Amino acid sequence: MAWLAGVDGCKGGWIAALASDEAHDVPVIRVLPRFADLFTGETVPATVAVDMPIGLPDRVLGSGRGPEQAVRALLGDRQSSVFAIPARRAVEASDYRQACALALALSEPPRKVSKQGFHLFPKIREIDTLLRAEAAMREHVFEVHPELAFRTMKGVPLIHPKKVKGVVNPMGMAERQALLREAGIAPDVVFARPPRGAAADDLLDALAALVVARHIAAGRGKPFPDPPRRDSHGLPIAIWTFVSASQPLQDTVMSAAPVSRPMIEEAAARIAGHARVTPAMRLGTGAFGSPADISLKLECLQHAGSFKTRGAFNNLLSLPVPAAGVSAASGGNHGAAVAYAAMKRGVKATIFVPEISPAAKVEAIKRFGADVIIGGAQYDDAQAACDRFVAQTGALKIHPFAAKETITGQGTLGREWDLQEPDLDTVLVAVGGGGLISGIASWFAGSKVKVVGVEPEGSRALQAALDAKGPIEVKVASVAADSLGARNVGQLVYDVTKNSVDHVALVPDTAITEAQAVLWRDFRLAVEPGGAAALGALLCGAYKPAQGERLGVLVCGANVDLAKLAAIAG
Repeated sequence: MAWLAGVDGCKGGWIAALASDEAHDVPVIRVLPRFADLFTGETVPATVAVDMPIGLPDRVLGSGRGPEQAVRALLGDRQSSVFAIPARRAVEASDYRQACALALALSEPPRKVSKQGFHLFPKIREIDTLLRAEAAMREHVFEVHPELAFRTMKGVPLIHPKKVKGVVNPMGMAERQALLREAGIAPDVVFARPPRGAAADDLLDALAALVVARHIAAGRGKPFPDPPRRDSHGLPIAIWTFVSASQPLQDTVMSAAPVSRPMIEEAAARIAGHARVTPAMRLGTGAFGSPADISLKLECLQHAGSFKTRGAFNNLLSLPVPAAGVSAASGGNHGAAVAYAAMKRGVKATIFVPEISPAAKVEAIKRFGADVIIGGAQYDDAQAACDRFVAQTGALKIHPFAAKETITGQGTLGREWDLQEPDLDTVLVAVGGGGLISGIASWFAGSKVKVVGVEPEGSRALQAALDAKGPIEVKVASVAADSLGARNVGQLVYDVTKNSVDHVALVPDTAITEAQAVLWRDFRLAVEPGGAAALGALLCGAYKPAQGERLGVLVCGANVDLAKLAAIAG
């Protein structure tokens, strides 16, 4: 038996609804002076859902953190209940004027702090201090928003607010009490007088959080965004709700165990005839002036120009596709692959792209028949827009890396490579979000083959995660940012790669463009920067093979701007 807790801030500190994970356990309601008091005594909860922001960005783009922007559209008239949380330095300020000045300086467009939001800052700091000091707790404490939880219980936005001009609204309270009863909370608890130090609406919010905690503990949690981001201190940035038992669960979060070979074998059988078998070209010892015996795996010849087609087909062939079709957020290869696979399967595809997307890649997505929507300035904005679309329409979201169907699909490349080159010692694999290297490393796990990741010096999300022993946000600035520009690999990729990837080699942009030029000059292969990065690691010495080492180098993307390639190749 494990304990669960739903928690909300209140006048007396924190109101907690505690219950075991047994289906009909009646919650116990307590008011605690400090959040840390929740983790003392005999009933320490294994899963805590708390109505308080966790994870603070260093800068804010738009109307708050990504989670706030993602969930507002789902709440109808209740959108105003989602406060825009400012940057960390503003939250750390104890003076209101100072907090406003810092918030204005660290937001774009500039936004100051509401007084209502400012009153939350001490409680935000309380959780932040605890989770920064106790890293193990970060995987057990989840940020929730009661209005999103109630919206999920009802299936549509709520009609009545809890309060009107600061006064409790009886119709709003009754609407929420009915939903809690339907969710299995005992009437005696739902209609109970709250303990001293808490108000009636605080009690309902804590119970709503407990409902979410039960679903998270059962594996049915749903974060916005998905996967959760991490702040610069490694704290998660996401608002969690759940997928009801009557809905198919998408974006299944994997356990800590890596994807298995049998799962990849099943995926290979599933996508056979849909994805190409791409060639491996043996160059022998001395190629590129290297002492290694080298071969190139030419995944750049895959349908839609990249390995992403494998994962896209595996998703479409593994999961039920609703009438609304499929959706993805991508400014490049993932969007093109999903569009291509959807076209071949006769499925509607809606792809959200950021404004920074290369024109050539956006045109490829359109060429495959997908609806293309500009989702904002950066990738995170496009992902938030995609999440809102999926929530509103029921479309199947195909994530570029944080889904087991995607990773097992990409793992078929490792299987295919192994069959073509069974005597490999090492493989070099470019890393963006990490789905590709997760799949390949899962295939080679336990074998003699060493899997080495390659990231640009200016885009090192996987190396940062491995160094920090957990996924964290990184800044991105690289010539390969459009395909290798993930800011955070997420928990799923970290769990798969932490014990299966030997290490990550970092390459400068100059080595990446040199590799593009060499592939065009010597092999007439038009390859994008991300697709040439693995070879760049060999050319610049970021990876130094031993004499006679059997080294496989993955060339994984061909969606290149030909004018830029011509300038690089001279």
